[in-house]
Amino acid sequence: MKTSISASKQYVRCLLSKSSITTHVRPISVAPDSTQSPSQELTQSIITQLKTTDDWTADTNLNQELLSLSPQSLIEIAREFETSSKALKFFNFIRDNPSPSPHPPPLDSIFQTVIGLTIREEDYVSIVGLFNLSKELKVPLTAHSAIRLISYFFRVKKVQESVLVYDELDPDAKNTNVKNILLDLLLKYERFDDARQLLDEMLEPNAKFPPNETTLNILFPFLLRRHWDNVTDNFIGLISKFGVHGVLPDKVFLTQLITKLCRSYRNDNAWDLLHELMKFGKMKAAPCNALLSALAKERDYKKINLFLKEMKENDIMPDIVTYGMVVNHLCKSRRVDEALDMLKKMKEGNDGISIKPDVILYNTLIDGLCKVGRQEEGLALMEQMQLEDNCIPNVITYNCLIDGFCKSGEIERSRELFDQMNNEGVDPNVVTLNTLVDGMCKHGRISNAMDFFRKMQDEKGIKGNVVTYSTLISAFCNVNNIEKAMRLFDEMESIGSPDALAYYSLISGLTLAGRPDDANSIASKMKKAGFRMDLVTYNTLIGGFCRKKKLDKAVEILKDMEENEVKPDGVTYNTLIAYFSQNGDFESAHKFLKQMIIDGNVPTVVTYGTLIHAYCLAGNLDEALDIFEEMLISSKAPPNTVIYNILIDSLCKNGKIEHALSLMDGMLQKGVRPNTTTYNAMLKGLSSINKLSEALRLMDQMTNQACNPDYVTLEILNDWLEKVGEIEKLRMFVRGYQVSSVASTT
Repeated sequence: MKTSISASKQYVRCLLSKSSITTHVRPISVAPDSTQSPSQELTQSIITQLKTTDDWTADTNLNQELLSLSPQSLIEIAREFETSSKALKFFNFIRDNPSPSPHPPPLDSIFQTVIGLTIREEDYVSIVGLFNLSKELKVPLTAHSAIRLISYFFRVKKVQESVLVYDELDPDAKNTNVKNILLDLLLKYERFDDARQLLDEMLEPNAKFPPNETTLNILFPFLLRRHWDNVTDNFIGLISKFGVHGVLPDKVFLTQLITKLCRSYRNDNAWDLLHELMKFGKMKAAPCNALLSALAKERDYKKINLFLKEMKENDIMPDIVTYGMVVNHLCKSRRVDEALDMLKKMKEGNDGISIKPDVILYNTLIDGLCKVGRQEEGLALMEQMQLEDNCIPNVITYNCLIDGFCKSGEIERSRELFDQMNNEGVDPNVVTLNTLVDGMCKHGRISNAMDFFRKMQDEKGIKGNVVTYSTLISAFCNVNNIEKAMRLFDEMESIGSPDALAYYSLISGLTLAGRPDDANSIASKMKKAGFRMDLVTYNTLIGGFCRKKKLDKAVEILKDMEENEVKPDGVTYNTLIAYFSQNGDFESAHKFLKQMIIDGNVPTVVTYGTLIHAYCLAGNLDEALDIFEEMLISSKAPPNTVIYNILIDSLCKNGKIEHALSLMDGMLQKGVRPNTTTYNAMLKGLSSINKLSEALRLMDQMTNQACNPDYVTLEILNDWLEKVGEIEKLRMFVRGYQVSSVASTT
């Protein structure tokens, strides 16, 4: 860490020539205490003379008295000077005049005072000059002087000068405090190589000046602030070395470090660090809990069990947080039986020491049981917590159980628990309200939910929140009670801002009710309220306008969607292609198909199917067949049974029976299985040209493929086969089949 500062006697001359400076350390005492010793009285007398004499160096008696003083007295006098120039003059006098005292004058301590005064005066040039003067005169800097200089150069951002001060120090002056000051400076200025070198010096097994807690307090905050990819890997190994010197991080710092390592996906580093520190003992549960939490998130239960065992072996007692955290992650992983076993071990204790579970841990277990449909066991556990551990259930306990029974459809049991919590003096909260309202709505009891909501408002003063209103709005929309949903929405607006879910629910409900204009009006309100419409909402509106044949409005929504940088998906384009083609606007439909491909959305069987069906309905069979051929040749979506059925039915209706038969043969060759609809279309076409042999072949094929006829099949075959005297074949055909009274639609 070597560098250089050019020495210049000009700095010293400048300092000596300065006149009075008002900054001072402390005022000179002029009235000696009557209890002072003769030596102290002499010291105070000299201080008074120095204070009142302009040129004290010319006073021979005063000079002799000065030189006769003890080193401690000289230090005391030096500290009384008001300015650095006077203090330096005093230093030069003591240095230049031999002392009759048997003890050498304390030049280093006097010079320390000069440095301190100069630093207070903030004179950078003079400070540098003094540092160089100490080297020229071979006056060693004290540790205190070094700290003052290093700190000053750091404050004025002269890092190299700080490093040089340290390098020039006598080895005995490079104590732990000096090293700590420099370490802090080096880390703040990201001089990591120099900082590492300094730490290595301190961490040597037989270091004269080893690290202390201050060293660790400097290093740890730095480690916690850094990006791990930079320097932390180099420093992590240092932590265990502190233990060799009996310096270990406190549990707060260590917990923070372990937490940050785990959040940076460095569980292995955290694991190694804790195991290294376990060798030195004195480990607490908190940092171990941080690692256990990370392992639980990764569901690494093998390591969790191993670490818990090692904690026991190293006399690190798990606390309630340890158990609660492991139980929580076990429950989230639906390993509730293991969590219950953990509760048992916790209560039984290890080595005769048991931990009493608290309400938080019980609530975690009860919630875990309810989440896997074991709410009865959760209810029994609530009774256990009261009887065995005198642990009083709170609102969270009841909310977990109420939610469990609601999800299983046992609304009455949920209401009973609600009444029980009221009887036991546990006040419900908005979560209780929302849980019961949601449960009732999902199980078709919307009126009960609404009544319960109003009762909670009136009797308990629980007004409900956006979740409450959104749940009710969505429920009323689902049963097509749009007017009630709208009134709730207006009520919600009057007491506070609706959330995105409320807007989405109402937009969806209005659209499904065939009111896309009203839905679009709510969407405008939503945007004004600062919410961003998502892809699903845009698709809902586009679909609503298309079903009402308001295709221009659908296109407007598409433009708004693009302007708001919401990218259309396959659902968007398939909806537009379907309705434009159904409306006979094939030009627009193909334009959307082209744009769909440009946007990176792959056309699906639905895309092609809607176009083929629309062309068939429009009587343009050739275009439909062209699209079909395109699917066969280049599409990643091969035709399915539905598309084959559409084409076969259209070919038969247009008298192209042979083409339809050929298409059906191709269908079988490509492994696409015909269904009843396929056979019905084909049989009806064959009956129109009285091609009985082919019809009988298809009947046999249906039998072989176990394809059940429906009533449409019988209507087609009954009159035809009876006319040609083949009614017995029909009886044989339907024997053993359960003929559906509903026509096949696929």
